[in-house]
Amino acid sequence: MSAGSRLIEWDDPAKIAEMGRGLSGLAFLTGIKEGRIPQPPISKLLGFHFTHLEAGGVHLLLPIGAHLYNPIGSVHGGIAATVLDTVMGCSVHSMLPQGRAYSTLEIKISYLRPLTQALGEVTAEGRVLNLGRKAAFAEGKIIDAAGKIYATGTTTCAVWDA
Repeated sequence: MSAGSRLIEWDDPAKIAEMGRGLSGLAFLTGIKEGRIPQPPISKLLGFHFTHLEAGGVHLLLPIGAHLYNPIGSVHGGIAATVLDTVMGCSVHSMLPQGRAYSTLEIKISYLRPLTQALGEVTAEGRVLNLGRKAAFAEGKIIDAAGKIYATGTTTCAVWDA
């Protein structure tokens, strides 16, 4: 009894990361958005892609399908957390010059309402609140086409010389 299937193919993530080492964060993310650099495996797995990039701000589009569902009939909360971690972290990355790196230290996610297939797709938006020499702080939200908020998040990222 199969209700659907998904075949996922991706490029070697080590090679993708290596392509980014010689670029600023914004140039690397722009390369991914424009298709000059392959999408990372998580993007392929979940089906999201960047729709807007600027220094300190990132948006991505997440089509919602049954493959993202949990056993209670809605998108698993971990998907929202992953998408928010992505836009918040990438918003930090978008402000880093070549030779600087970051990693998420912590995230906090608040779920306001369930994500379901009836939405079709949602947008996740991330923006930097503060970028320091050793730490960065960002926030994010997941919204529908009408601007209704489904989840919010904040993150603290470590920043260092790579």
